[in-house]
Amino acid sequence: HLILFLLFVGPFNCFASYSRATELFYSLNEGLPAGVLIGSLARDLRLPAANGQHLAALQPPLSFTLASRGLGEQYVRLDNRSGELRTSALQIDREALCVENSGAAVIGGVAAASSSSSSPSPESCLLLLDVLVLPQEYFRLVKVKIAIRDVNDNAPRFPVPHIHLSVPENAPVNTRLAIEHPALDPDMGTNGVQTYRLRDNYGVFTLDVEENESGERTPYLIVMGPLDREAREEYVTVIIAEDGGTPPLVGSATLTIGISDINDNCPQFNDSQLNVTIYGNSTLGTHVATVHATDMDLGSNAQISYSYSQKVPQASRDLFHLNESTGIITLSSKVDGDSPRLHRLIVLGNGPGCIPAVITVLVTIIKVMMRPPEVIPRFIANEVEGVVYLKELEPINTPIAFFTIKDPDEKYKVNCYLDGDGPFRLSPYKPYNNEYLLETTKPLDYETQQLYEISVVAWNSEGFHVNKIIKVQVLDDNDNSPVFSQQLIELSIEENNVPNAFLTKLHATDADSGERGEVSYFLGPDAPSYFSLDKTTGVLTVSTQLDREEKEKYRYTVKAVDSGYPPRESIATVAITVLDKNDNSPRFINKDFSFFVPENFPGFGEIGVISVTDADAGQNGWVALSVVNGSDIFVIDTGKGVLRAKVSLDREQQSSYVLWIEAVDGGDPALSSTAKITILLLDINDNPPLVLFPQSNMSYLLVLPSTLPGSPITEVYAVDKDTGMNAVIAYSIIGRRGPRPESFRIDPKTGNITLEESLMQNDYGLYRLLVKVSDHGYPEPLHSTVMVNLFVNDTVSNESYIESLLRKEPDISIEEKQPQISIEPTHKKMESASCMPTLVALSIISLASITLVTGMGIYICLRKGRKRHRTDENLEVQIPLNGRISLHMLEKKPMEISNI
Repeated sequence: HLILFLLFVGPFNCFASYSRATELFYSLNEGLPAGVLIGSLARDLRLPAANGQHLAALQPPLSFTLASRGLGEQYVRLDNRSGELRTSALQIDREALCVENSGAAVIGGVAAASSSSSSPSPESCLLLLDVLVLPQEYFRLVKVKIAIRDVNDNAPRFPVPHIHLSVPENAPVNTRLAIEHPALDPDMGTNGVQTYRLRDNYGVFTLDVEENESGERTPYLIVMGPLDREAREEYVTVIIAEDGGTPPLVGSATLTIGISDINDNCPQFNDSQLNVTIYGNSTLGTHVATVHATDMDLGSNAQISYSYSQKVPQASRDLFHLNESTGIITLSSKVDGDSPRLHRLIVLGNGPGCIPAVITVLVTIIKVMMRPPEVIPRFIANEVEGVVYLKELEPINTPIAFFTIKDPDEKYKVNCYLDGDGPFRLSPYKPYNNEYLLETTKPLDYETQQLYEISVVAWNSEGFHVNKIIKVQVLDDNDNSPVFSQQLIELSIEENNVPNAFLTKLHATDADSGERGEVSYFLGPDAPSYFSLDKTTGVLTVSTQLDREEKEKYRYTVKAVDSGYPPRESIATVAITVLDKNDNSPRFINKDFSFFVPENFPGFGEIGVISVTDADAGQNGWVALSVVNGSDIFVIDTGKGVLRAKVSLDREQQSSYVLWIEAVDGGDPALSSTAKITILLLDINDNPPLVLFPQSNMSYLLVLPSTLPGSPITEVYAVDKDTGMNAVIAYSIIGRRGPRPESFRIDPKTGNITLEESLMQNDYGLYRLLVKVSDHGYPEPLHSTVMVNLFVNDTVSNESYIESLLRKEPDISIEEKQPQISIEPTHKKMESASCMPTLVALSIISLASITLVTGMGIYICLRKGRKRHRTDENLEVQIPLNGRISLHMLEKKPMEISNI
């Protein structure tokens, strides 16, 4: 009851007094970023701010200070005013901070919890802090414990990459073998290692996991089926460890399961009986037979010894010796006349713990009345156990051995000869009798034949033969160079290949043996550095991307070198063709093309050539041109790039054209590019001046006699649709009629008509001035004419009379006089009229683009400035001038024009 009471009143005692020490517990995951709220000390301690009073309003205000300056301060930040505890920029790694069984906690440090039930679990990692709360009225020492919770941030890892385990082949099913190197996982609890599995169990293995009292999990290998080392002596698989996190993490290692041998096999002979025949006069040590048994086991379990059965008589044992280790039976004593002619030798093959294997050797002895000839060799060349070793390319007549041929009884003549194929010769060696020399007749070639077997046969006059078998082993010499399968290796690869792309595998053979026939491959000195050739395998690769447009063909040498001494080599040539890919768009010579074309250029005439190239080859480099806009007027020759207009172009309708030309190659997929084409029409003088005022040849103007000399009377206003010099207009009076017609003059520049002299009484009447409006076009100026009618009088009292006068055809003489007008702002006169065409042509060429813009501007300005003189309904048709003219009445009403 006391304990229950204390538990009930304990928290209220903590709230009632601020001077007592307090513990606060928090927990958070490892690896959190900076600024994550861990807890608010003011709220959790029930300080005044928790009751609604702001901390800043307290006088003096509360402050929170870390009393400890240790490891823990690196991972947290404490707000001195609010008491909020947050993570710092240094992330917490639980596995790096905490070490199991580290003992007591350190103030301001880190400890593994192992305290009473009021603390976090023993697996927790604690960050310990001491915090002082001031001022004195609220003073207390707060012990803050922060439990760092584990997250699954570590995968299981085996301490070794390769694990070896040995299982005896007679291990029964369900045999359990502990794997000594279990996986380790720094994470705790379910985030640690939970299960193990095999990637391939071969149908005979499985895994089980056992957990000890401390919670460690150890994997066990369980045998699920019979094992036989003689069938398979090793199993290689992968063991995988998996933790319990979400998602789970895994680690792996290679598991090699070796099957150890046991003595489960016994010796066996391939045959059950051997039949051997020897002569009764055979010499001691003559080889009789060899028995051989095999045992499938290994090591000491496969050791075999040979012995005679107890059934073999002692006489046979004495006559024939059996080697216990090799099973070789030799003649150990001289055969006499009393020896049996048939011997039955029962030989046992003995293995450890096995029933012996049995073979029977039947030896038949042939009785010989005389001794055969003897062949005694004395070897000059290197000889081991009857095998003579000769190097290839030894010179002709290389001596091999001397042979002495004799009759043991010295009763019979003995002859000999050489039996067998090969470049060998056996000849008598003078001056000695019965001495013969064996030698070569031509150089030996290892690559042609490596082993020769010949016999030296001796026979006496009684026809008794004896042969001595000799084996000649030819030793290889480095006399062959490597040979490439192809001397010219032609390859192809598409451009823009991946780095380290495979090109080919070179292959060269060397007829020599051993290391003399081992071939290594090398690049020649002319090979670019970005080609690589594997020395051992001969694999040729290119380490960088190839660009056909940069280089299409590569040609260099490669070497094949053997390992003999001195080494021999051969050379082949590699020819690589880089195949094209459509990786280049068509490219125009210029981004913008400008063409100057005279107007009225004939239809389908050549405006200009659009030059375009494509760095690709073949179909990828074929380029087709087309007009994107303006296709109804312009066409382009897709092969030659010639731009043409379907119709004749008129500058006055449109002075310039902007086209977009698209170039498309023939690749798949196709690539394209565009270029801007500007066509500027150059003006030609194809428009005569257009007289806008006066509007009719039938109009007239009243001129008062009192008009002072020099006063402007009226004007002739005309425009020209052309530009430049073709639009510069000059005015002149080419015909006059009236009482005193010379009284009026016209300004050649402005067209203003002024009174030159005072008008007298007899000057009254109708004046008709034929005005020529001419441009300065090249090569021939164009002009128009207009009739200016002036009626000198005080009033107009009879309009019908004046109109009748105007209807009459005037008799006017044409004055062929050029108007005097200065085109350039200078007071100098032209020295010769012949210079005018040259100047006009130069002006057109040099100022074509400027005049295009300025001409249009001038035209617009003049139209606005003279708007008061225009009328859209009555425009006079220009009257052509040819000597004396006829003025016909037009079907338009004449206009009455008052004095200007």
